Amino acid sequence: MSGFKTLFKQTFIYGLATVLPRMLSFLLVRLHTDESVLKSVADYGDVALIYSYFVIFNVILAYGMETAFFRFFNKEDDKAKVVGTSSISLIASSFLFFVLALAFQTQIANFIDIKPEYINLVIWILLLDALVIIPFAWLRANARPVKYAIIKILNVAINLTLNLFLLLWLKDLATESSVLGAIYKPNFQINYIFIANLVASAVTLLLMSSFYFKIKYTFDSILWKQMMRYAFPVLIAGVAFSINETFDRVLLDKLLPENIAKTEIGMYSACYKLGMFMTLFVTAYKLGVEPYFFSHANTENPKKNYARILEYFVIFGSAILLGVVVFADLLKVILIGNEAYWKAMVIVPIVLLANLCLGIYHNLSVWYKVTDRTKFGAYISVFGAILTLALNFWLIPIISYVGSAIATLSAYACMMFVSYYYGNKYYPIPYNLKKMGLYLLVSTAFSVISFYVYRENYYVGISLLILFLFLVVKLEKDQLIQLVKEK
Repeated sequence: MSGFKTLFKQTFIYGLATVLPRMLSFLLVRLHTDESVLKSVADYGDVALIYSYFVIFNVILAYGMETAFFRFFNKEDDKAKVVGTSSISLIASSFLFFVLALAFQTQIANFIDIKPEYINLVIWILLLDALVIIPFAWLRANARPVKYAIIKILNVAINLTLNLFLLLWLKDLATESSVLGAIYKPNFQINYIFIANLVASAVTLLLMSSFYFKIKYTFDSILWKQMMRYAFPVLIAGVAFSINETFDRVLLDKLLPENIAKTEIGMYSACYKLGMFMTLFVTAYKLGVEPYFFSHANTENPKKNYARILEYFVIFGSAILLGVVVFADLLKVILIGNEAYWKAMVIVPIVLLANLCLGIYHNLSVWYKVTDRTKFGAYISVFGAILTLALNFWLIPIISYVGSAIATLSAYACMMFVSYYYGNKYYPIPYNLKKMGLYLLVSTAFSVISFYVYRENYYVGISLLILFLFLVVKLEKDQLIQLVKEK
């Protein structure tokens, strides 16, 4: 149990590094959806569309090297060689991308339908973010979550502060100062959003720069080839995942009539943010559990631990699903003050459940990571991406963004089941399927009743939440007592 306590402690700190910045970013949602900042829902749709491309390019620039770093850092005796090889690889690839992207920025802007005035900022942000991938991975691999958390939180704090300054305060201050007057430009809001992101990324790299001064720049070509063979399927899986996660905005832009596409994207993206409560939990858990998977792969009876980890995850995830659904209409007032976006609230329970399925899939993926069968991760993710694309092409013209939400849930649920099937074949883990299935079924059923039948009836919703928590305490009482007592 002590291993679990360490995992939970690190997950809590990583959670702060994830939850607090995302909570700050929720304030950005409130800011960006304010009609006094971005004048229309369609303008917010433009921003959301550009950030969708960010996700895809961030995956490509990382090309699976972060996961390969964890695997070989725990596997190889010469850890300095792993650090040096992976760092040199990412530095070289990042600057190669930077040079080529700047040279062909006009063509790229036309191809992905981003205004040329934004593309230069996007290229710089992608470079800076790529250069901190291995430094952050090194902090996680060496169990230094506090520093990781502080820098991550500072990044978003800077981003938020600059957004507030540039979007809310600069216009008024510019009339009183010639310096600020030179900075201010009317109708420049979207540019200001990306300028704030750029400065935050630059400060983050500066804070992490000490990493590059203390490592040994030793490049082992044989090790690099081994890492790339391990990383390539992770890259394919990552690209497929980015399609599952964000490409629906691109398809909404292409498949809906031009006069409504950006508005639909704006509403969908804003309400999708309420599903981020589950994403916060899933991301924090993944950050804590991924190094744990690798470091405990060769311990005595790791499968039993993996099974318990997933059970805990399902318990917490199911509670978050129901809790957010019950209070979704209160949260929308806090996070999305503009009623013009609320039409898309219907997707919130679907997105929450989809992200819970994704989190279960991440936990189930331990089997192909610790057995070096990462190609299966690529196969499953590609399968999910194909399913996502097919369902989006079919459903978007019929039911718009609701079709995108259903496609996301369908893809993640199918990936979850497929991963379990092959994991049980190649690396069987004694998961308690009946208990986890019970939690998922009860939480999902209560969520449907609360949101789609008794929406905003908090007597019913809170009663269902209490009933679910009572079920958890009744079934997990002995384990909870043992975990609390463990020194």
